[in-house]
Amino acid sequence: MSNSQTNIAVLVSGGGTNLQALIDAEKRGELGNGKITLVIASKDGVYALERAKNNGIESRVLARKQYATIADYSKALVETMQEANIDLVVLAGFLTIIDEQVYNAFPNKILNVHPALIPSFCGKGFYGLYVHEAALEKGVKVSGATVHIVTPECDAGPIVLQKAVEVKQGDTPEILQRRIMEEAEWKILPEAVRLFCDGRINVENNRVTIKGE
Repeated sequence: MSNSQTNIAVLVSGGGTNLQALIDAEKRGELGNGKITLVIASKDGVYALERAKNNGIESRVLARKQYATIADYSKALVETMQEANIDLVVLAGFLTIIDEQVYNAFPNKILNVHPALIPSFCGKGFYGLYVHEAALEKGVKVSGATVHIVTPECDAGPIVLQKAVEVKQGDTPEILQRRIMEEAEWKILPEAVRLFCDGRINVENNRVTIKGE
């Protein structure tokens, strides 16, 4: 696997800041043999599609509202990615629910970045600014980001990497969100992708060990 190219699909629902971090990392040669070959958006008109276009990456819109059920949507997603020979799936602010068809088609090959230190502030309903609002309400002194392997249970998959970020007095959810993106998400997501592409992520008993560490 280490010699051949690892085709990466990035799934997005919004602006695509984490997609941009991955694109920038790839340009710097920091994704190993990984190459972003497909961007899939869950709705039309999101800025992430512009980012793909500006960088010559093929993109597809699979609009959730065009499919009757989660199962239909998941099936279309799997077929689209299999046709594109995708090896690794990265959820980068992808807010659409998918089912086990996707996990079964890409076992231990789906990465997600979550803007908190799992198991804190995660699970159903914890996305976007809600995560940071909850962290500030709790008065935590550190928060951060987690990259984990996606499993059917929300935010419960094996943890690959985590990075802590200081919470400062006077933080708003927006300020904390930005700091966690800049100091954690945009660093550990490309790093986790590189580890995957280098064949260094080993999953056993719902835990990740990184080979060579």
